[in-house]
Amino acid sequence: MSEAQQDNNQPAFSIEKVFVKDLSLEIPNAPQVFLEREAPTVDIQLHHNSTGVEDGVYQCVLTVTVTAKIGDKTMFLVEAAQGGIFVVRNIPAQELEAVLAIACPNILFPYVREVISDTVVRAGFPPVILSPVNFEAIYAAQREQQPAAAGGVQIITPGVSH
Repeated sequence: MSEAQQDNNQPAFSIEKVFVKDLSLEIPNAPQVFLEREAPTVDIQLHHNSTGVEDGVYQCVLTVTVTAKIGDKTMFLVEAAQGGIFVVRNIPAQELEAVLAIACPNILFPYVREVISDTVVRAGFPPVILSPVNFEAIYAAQREQQPAAAGGVQIITPGVSH
């Protein structure tokens, strides 16, 4: 086996592109909401989805939805979907799902965290700083609930409320 062929069989993982796939902000009760002095309750939902684009290339999207409310009145709702294109080759199928569910969201999380914080500040509110997320624990909990499905990789991380 030549050296080039050996290199072609080596496990490969690389980031091709990181991008904001979708971003939305709603302030349904403006301008009155800016006069509120009460601290809001903040709900944070997290969702992760990985899909194959072509052989060895995957798109991973980490979506974070932050809703701030005072009572039943929404102060703001911001949702950011941070996308990434990753090359993942020569990784055994049983490990591929873990790479897409743990490594990729770990890479995307700091980006989506910054987008959320920046958007909230630009909207006129104090920043929302997302706490670190343990994607390995989320993946392990999800694996306990449902064993890996045969066929294509489709990983959806359940919502997490804070």
